[in-house]
Amino acid sequence: MTKNVKWFFVVLVFSSLISLAFSNENVHAEKLREGDKIPALVLCDTVQPLDLHSAREGYTLLSFWASYDAVSRQNNAALAHLAGETGQVEMLSVSFDRYASVFHATVEQDGLEDVRCFVETNGSDSEAFRAFDLKQGFTNYLVDSKGVIVAKNVIPAELASYLKK
Repeated sequence: MTKNVKWFFVVLVFSSLISLAFSNENVHAEKLREGDKIPALVLCDTVQPLDLHSAREGYTLLSFWASYDAVSRQNNAALAHLAGETGQVEMLSVSFDRYASVFHATVEQDGLEDVRCFVETNGSDSEAFRAFDLKQGFTNYLVDSKGVIVAKNVIPAELASYLKK
C-alpha cells in the first residue's frame, strides 16, 4: 500500500513539473519596446486621440500613473518637475484613477498644474490600459519627434542624460 502511495506522489510531482514547464502564464513578453512606434493614445473612449508625434524637435514623455500607486505617482511628479525646468520635453501625464475628484486633488497636491495631465476613469478596462500593456505595472515612455520609443521606464536621472545629448 505504501509503495502505491509513493508512486502516486512521484507521478503527481512529475506531472506538476511538466504542466508548469508548458504554462505560458509565467512568461510575459513586453508588447512595446524601444525602437517601436508608439500607438495612438485614446482616453475615455474619445474619438480624437492625443497626438504623441510632436512636430517640433525634442521628446515627448508619456507617463502612466495612479494616485493609489505610490511609486508611479512619485516618479511622475519628479519627471514632471524636471520636464518643466528644462522645456526640452513635452510631458503627457495619464492617471488611471477611477474618480476625477481624486485625480484633481492629487494633481494639485503634487504641483502638476503646468503639466498636461489627463485622467482615464475607465481604469484597467480602458483601451489605453490594454494598448500600452499596463497589467504588469505603470510605466512611462520617452518618444522622439517621429513617434519612436527611445526609452521605457525612465527615471529622472536618465531623462536628464537624454536631454543633454
